[in-house]
Amino acid sequence: MSFRTRFIACAICALLPLSAVTEPKVGSYLAARQAAFVNDFETSARYFTQALIGDPANPYLLENAMVSYVALGDFAGAKPIATVMKQSGIKSQMAHIVLSVDAAMQDDWDTVFSLLESGLGIGPLVDGLTQSWGYVGKGQMAAALESFDALTETAGLGTYTLYNKALALSYVGDFEGADAIFAGAPQNGMRYNRRSAIAHAQIMSQLNRNADALALIDGVFGPQTDPTLVKMRAVLATETMLPFTYVRSAQDGLSEVYLIVAQALLRDGSDDYTLRYARAAVALSAANTDAVLLAADLLENLGQYDLATATYSTVAPSDPAHQSAEIGRSEALRKAGRTEAAIETLRALARTYPEMPRVHATAGDAHRENGDYEAAKTSYTKALTLYDDADPLRWFIYYTRGIAYHTLDDWPAAEADFRAALALRPDQPQVLNYLGYSMVELGINMEEALGMIERAMAAEPQNGAIVDSLGWVLFQRSEFDAAVGHLENAVALLPVDPIINDHLGDAYWAVGRVIEAEFQWNRALSFDPLESDATRIRRKLEIGLNAVLTEEGAAPLEVASGDD
Repeated sequence: MSFRTRFIACAICALLPLSAVTEPKVGSYLAARQAAFVNDFETSARYFTQALIGDPANPYLLENAMVSYVALGDFAGAKPIATVMKQSGIKSQMAHIVLSVDAAMQDDWDTVFSLLESGLGIGPLVDGLTQSWGYVGKGQMAAALESFDALTETAGLGTYTLYNKALALSYVGDFEGADAIFAGAPQNGMRYNRRSAIAHAQIMSQLNRNADALALIDGVFGPQTDPTLVKMRAVLATETMLPFTYVRSAQDGLSEVYLIVAQALLRDGSDDYTLRYARAAVALSAANTDAVLLAADLLENLGQYDLATATYSTVAPSDPAHQSAEIGRSEALRKAGRTEAAIETLRALARTYPEMPRVHATAGDAHRENGDYEAAKTSYTKALTLYDDADPLRWFIYYTRGIAYHTLDDWPAAEADFRAALALRPDQPQVLNYLGYSMVELGINMEEALGMIERAMAAEPQNGAIVDSLGWVLFQRSEFDAAVGHLENAVALLPVDPIINDHLGDAYWAVGRVIEAEFQWNRALSFDPLESDATRIRRKLEIGLNAVLTEEGAAPLEVASGDD
């Protein structure tokens, strides 16, 4: 059909009377449902809209078509559907959001208030703050402050309301009033997050308190070196006044409300539902880059990598968040299987931000994913030279560089990096497990390896890879009966892992349960192991484990009598 599905089915047949109904298009309906099931929002929007041509009164089709357009960030496409739903008396929270956001985007605050008065609410927080920002949009600041204050008394909403009130005061130039709210934050239940800390630093700078603003940034963020904070520190250090950028209109303020809800939903909401609020925040303010990055990240989680890439691309190169957006875009490209494009994106980013360690660390991850461990090692080394010694992320770079060294058969360098990571994070289960398992495979430091793996398992008892490591070290120590139990648990946790199934086969063979061993080896083969592993498993099935060990020059196991 195209042309944006015939301009949203001629704006839902120009809001036709609902009696004008033909037979529903079953094929479109089925295609739309399947697309929605896999979060293919572009396809679901197209086919749900086509289905509506045949059945424009169907609440299910209306709701799902509208939600698909919102997920795409297309509020213009969602609006005619929401309008039909409102006119038809179909109750829908999402339709209310679409109409309210669209009206606010048009600076039509009378319609926003009309929607609030209609009883089609979204929730106490959003409705209350929408009213407050609506008054700001209408230029009625006294009414806005009264609205903020009334909402502050509502249980559980005080923190969010005070933050929004401080932003509103800053928007009209009352930085002293805004600062007073932040200064009284602890007793009022407010806590700094990234956005509120940066907003307060900007407010302090507007009051010629750059030293206090710099102390706040350092106290909240520590040694973090993302471009936004680097730029802020540089400006504050020169006594130049930071501009207040968080709210430049009532729409920006309302955008902040939807971002707050989206961030709260991250804890226990589904990604597709959370995405709707993030998209609303972006629709209201394209400059709200935290909302843009959140929407892109949610699209990644939903497997919509092309949409995520496009969303990351909307962050302008002049924006301090551009580096984070490009790193996110490279990750989305990599997940989409476009590894070379991801690496090229990171190369370009490294040329633009040569002193930013995160760029080089992410490039290392991309090279490692692509199997280029030499390039990965180089990128990780560059990152380590740039990270501040106090940066908490350094352990992870040592760990990932250690993996690169290990893959390149440079065990001394790999071990040194794993131990450096443990010096920074002594109980990190991933590092404990990787180092412990590697030492088991090399047949060195077996007691230390066992201790490391036991500590890792104590931290993550349901991690199948770690449980496998414990079983395998016990196998290498000839404690076969104990190994069987742990390896059976590991297979239960990761049933289609070829290595774990192979290990369990070896353990069964060692305790004389040969038929079960052969079964596990065959299972391992069915899960597409590396060809070298597959060749060895086939050989074990032909001549048995002991004969394979003998061929390899290793000592045979002392096998218990069993069912063969």
